[in-house]
Amino acid sequence: VQLQASGGGLVQAGGSLRLSCAASGRTFSSYHMGWFRQAPGKEREFLVAISRSGGSTWSADSVKGRFTISRENAKNTVYLQMNSLKPEDTAVYSCAAAPSGAFYRSVSGYIYWGQGTQVTVSS
Repeated sequence: VQLQASGGGLVQAGGSLRLSCAASGRTFSSYHMGWFRQAPGKEREFLVAISRSGGSTWSADSVKGRFTISRENAKNTVYLQMNSLKPEDTAVYSCAAAPSGAFYRSVSGYIYWGQGTQVTVSS
């Protein structure tokens, strides 16, 4: 599976962005999907994840209520809707695919990664 994230950019604090992650291949619906971010000098951070069917989602406390993950299996695409953005949300955002949902919060649980898209939130 190859993943391509897009939709990043510069936004003012309080604004919104929607990121997309397009997957190649016919097996997209076989994977749980997640979004992570990494700010300069910091470790990669789990944000949100979604089950294969889209019926279950999980969120980190830091983004709960502001970030929402969704997917369209017919389009091989997963989305990250980000609202009420803050300057501390500035980072490179990456999507990833996991064969199991058992370790959805862990970087090591994911086997395919997109290249990342930069999100910058100005104050």
